[in-house]
Amino acid sequence: MNEEPSKPLPPSDPRVFFAAERTMLAWLRTGLAVIGVGFLVARFGLFLEMLRHPGMDISPPLISSLIGIGFVLLGATLIGVSAWQHTGFIREMTLEQRPHRYSMHLAVWVSAVVTFLGLSLAFYLLLSVFTGEPIHAAGSPGS
Repeated sequence: MNEEPSKPLPPSDPRVFFAAERTMLAWLRTGLAVIGVGFLVARFGLFLEMLRHPGMDISPPLISSLIGIGFVLLGATLIGVSAWQHTGFIREMTLEQRPHRYSMHLAVWVSAVVTFLGLSLAFYLLLSVFTGEPIHAAGSPGS
C-alpha cells in the first residue's frame, strides 16, 4: 500500500472549529429528541388513563411521569454538558485558530436556553405529579 502521509491542518483552519460546533449541535438535537420522548412518556400514561375512564378527573400516573421526567432531565443534561465541553474547546483555541467575524457563542447560548427550558419542563412535570391536582377531562363538570 502506498499511502501518502496526511498533511497537518494549518493553525488558522476554520474547519476545526466548525466541526466542533457541528458536534455540539448534534448533541443539541439529540437532547431535544430525548426531551421530547420524555414529555411523550410522561403524558402518554395520562392519555391512556383518560381513554380508560372517559369523563373522569384523573391524576397523572406516577411511574410513567417519573420515567418521562428522567428522560427530560437526561436530555437537558446532554445539552448542558455538550455546551460546557464546547466552551472549554473554544477557550483552548488560539486567536489565530478562531474564525474571524463569526459569533462563536451563539450556539452555546441557544444550548443554555434549551437546557433551562428542559429543566423548567421537568420541574413542571414534577409539580403536576406531586401536587395531586386532577386533570379535568373534556365534558366533565370541572372543565
